[in-house]
Amino acid sequence: MKSKKILIITYYWPPAGGPGVQRWLKFAKYLPDLGWKPIIYTPENPSYPLLDESLMKDVPKDLEIVRTKIWEPYQLAEKLNKSNKKFKAGQFDVGQNQSWKSKLSIWVRGNFFIPDARVFWVKPSTEFLEKYLKENNIETIVTTGPPHSMHLIGLNLKKKLPNLKWVADFRDPWTEISYYKHLKLTNRSDKKHRFLESEVFKNADITLATSYTDAENFRKHGANAFCITNGFDESDARHHEQSEAIFSNASSKFTLSYIGVLEQLRNPENLWKALDDLVKTHLDFAENFSLKFVGRIDDKILQTLEDSSLKNHILNLGYLSHDKAVEEMAKTSLLLITNFPNETSKGIIPGKIFEYLATGKQIISFGPKDADVARILTETKAGKHFSYEDSEKIKSFILEKFELWKAGNLKDNSENIEQFSRKNLSEQLAKIL
Repeated sequence: MKSKKILIITYYWPPAGGPGVQRWLKFAKYLPDLGWKPIIYTPENPSYPLLDESLMKDVPKDLEIVRTKIWEPYQLAEKLNKSNKKFKAGQFDVGQNQSWKSKLSIWVRGNFFIPDARVFWVKPSTEFLEKYLKENNIETIVTTGPPHSMHLIGLNLKKKLPNLKWVADFRDPWTEISYYKHLKLTNRSDKKHRFLESEVFKNADITLATSYTDAENFRKHGANAFCITNGFDESDARHHEQSEAIFSNASSKFTLSYIGVLEQLRNPENLWKALDDLVKTHLDFAENFSLKFVGRIDDKILQTLEDSSLKNHILNLGYLSHDKAVEEMAKTSLLLITNFPNETSKGIIPGKIFEYLATGKQIISFGPKDADVARILTETKAGKHFSYEDSEKIKSFILEKFELWKAGNLKDNSENIEQFSRKNLSEQLAKIL
């Protein structure tokens, strides 16, 4: 059977690090076995917030990758204010942490670069790809965002080539993302964002969401939307059933670990307070507790923790390669995941939860009530979800796990996680295509 070609338009591609790159990297890995030949279209000179060379090993050797140059103004923005580099990772200073330079930079970013600073790649990419698609007989494309400028490339191509099949993949929402309200948009800019988003929903043949709630919301806005979550790959997640040796290499401390980027908008202050109280009031807990960070933690969050009783319990390993980060997940007692606190973010499912699930470790989660993450944790019996208003319940949960750990009874366990394997998710995608 001859494979059908599918062009994937993505800003993030190895050696880019972080969860955003892994979704289509894994689809590109498994789609060839399902009748599809992926071709990647990505910038030649991108400005990535994180690099992870270890992900290069997952790029299929025979995968065709097409690159063209991009101009983006982040280098200029970083000269104005070093904290602007956070924009590339979707991070913002908020509230009292905002300087006048931060406020100005955020206002410029939101009102001058719509939908984002990669918008200058849209026109040249449209011109290049219109010709490329015709010459290579490609009838199906995927755009994956953020950055949502990728969807504008798809929108332009769909209008020029009406018979083209277009899949718009939203790894995060556009106007419903939590930081959207922090962009200091004028009414005119807000209307433009919403108009462009609506055009994408109406013109894409298929819209993909990474959560159940987002898919439902997209359908309400006129999209032909399906949910395909992110997941874990058995070949590199080191599943607890396959890697017993690594998992036995547990920490000598009762360790709560956060893996990934933690910005101010997802800062679980009530958790830090609960841990601070436990360290002050439970001598046994204080002697055996460790708070481990792997990844980029906002400087201001870190400073707050170091000014508290948790100071001597922090192990900050910084950014590690994906492989090393997975190993650190295994060497822990509890895994922490956080989401934006507002109701509109209940559909966000951070990608790392699936790799967390693959370890079999228990998970403590923070975010809005009735979040999709809570649904997954309930279905898999993998942990507990809390709102940012909870306090005493958090302490009870942590103490319960601590007592089990102390008695040697904190077992690895999770159920029904096979549905989230990258291979199974790729099969879902192939059916939709």
